[in-house]
Amino acid sequence: MAEDFNTRVIREFRENGGRVGPPFEGAPMILVHHRGRKTGAEFVAPLVYQAVGDGFAVFASKAGAPTHPEWYANLLASPETTVEVGGEHGGAEVAVRVRELTGAERDEVWEEQKRRSPGFADYEVKAAPRVIPVLLLERR
Repeated sequence: MAEDFNTRVIREFRENGGRVGPPFEGAPMILVHHRGRKTGAEFVAPLVYQAVGDGFAVFASKAGAPTHPEWYANLLASPETTVEVGGEHGGAEVAVRVRELTGAERDEVWEEQKRRSPGFADYEVKAAPRVIPVLLLERR
């Protein structure tokens, strides 16, 4: 059976201290653990993140799809979780609490993400009129 895309990214992340190949090569990656709000099943979402203070901002872009990704609703339903962070964090598992950013706080982080990774601007155009949520994963 062929490995699905997310499974491959998660495996690469864990085998290479947080580094992965295309299409995320060079991007800061994080593995976000979340529990299905309907099923209770445990999932892991490999996501691009932006460091914000001591926390990690993630973006519910779903590559510009018209709907939010499932992990977004799962995290809002169960906001205390863990993440796996590579790179300078040494592959650590970190306990976090999820908070959705709104207003100017959201806009500032979102605009910076589009500056760092212009593909997010494309996602914004594709997703319209959906506003892409920004979640801050704060250490607890």
